[in-house]
Amino acid sequence: MLRLAGILYSLISTTLAGTAIIAVLVAGYGTLTPILVAAAAGFIVSLPVAWYVARQLYGPA
Repeated sequence: MLRLAGILYSLISTTLAGTAIIAVLVAGYGTLTPILVAAAAGFIVSLPVAWYVARQLYGPA
């Protein structure tokens, strides 16, 4: 399941980080610090999301 979570993390993290960056830019924050914070938050939030999705796809344990 760890391999599946790793593969899903690579897809989910880029999606969530990109969405967070777009949300920050739409909100009017165009400097470097808010963009980096949004990207980091997207990468951190995607860890439990990827694990949850992998657990749901892998089936009941």
